[in-house]
Amino acid sequence: MKKAIRLDKLLAGAGYGSRKEIKKITKGGKVTVNGQTVTDSSCHVSPDADRVTVNGTAVIYREFVYLMLNKPAGFVSATVDARDRTVLEFVPEEFRHYELFLVGRLDKDTEGLLLLTNDGKLAHEVLAPKRHVPKTYYVKVDGQVHELHGQELARGVTLDDGYQTKPAGLNILAAGTVSEVELTIYEGRFHQVKRMFASLGMTVLYLKRVTIGGVALDPSLKPGQMRELTTSELQMLKMKHQPAR
Repeated sequence: MKKAIRLDKLLAGAGYGSRKEIKKITKGGKVTVNGQTVTDSSCHVSPDADRVTVNGTAVIYREFVYLMLNKPAGFVSATVDARDRTVLEFVPEEFRHYELFLVGRLDKDTEGLLLLTNDGKLAHEVLAPKRHVPKTYYVKVDGQVHELHGQELARGVTLDDGYQTKPAGLNILAAGTVSEVELTIYEGRFHQVKRMFASLGMTVLYLKRVTIGGVALDPSLKPGQMRELTTSELQMLKMKHQPAR
């Protein structure tokens, strides 16, 4: 059972406005708890055991939400940006009252899987370097990628700032003047995939993240579309992963 929380926090989490707005509707006698009118928005209620209504409508409280976005190119991975449009534009109205943040980032021109949540603990676990959560990218590269490149990436390559990357996995889908590959990494440094291929003398032409942990981008989601994670996807995010050696 969830511990008791303040009534105004519960109502804010259910989308009924700011604390000031909630205080007003509560004082106006529009809120009941277990059938009794409550005028003090600072009182405590149990999200599990107590039935709360506003204007006769039952309040459905959810502490955390977990969303999957198919990020299109041209949008920045930020909650606010003074120059560019952000991925928060794609959040459906029903989730906009949650204080969502991004679980990792994608470059402005990179597409694919992006997770959003208000669960800070889970976000930290997914992003923590010591957990080595795998992230797989579909990459188009200007140049012919071959198995020797895969061996180099498996040993770790040196980036332009001298950083030695953790071992990465390469799956060659098509090799030619423009190669198509999947690259799996276990860390997330700035422009890392592009810089890894640059260290091999190649330029990334197109980049799309397709998995995080065991969670794969839903192929039915068009660019800009979003949905909630399923229970099984959420469990996969919470799984422990093998460290990169």
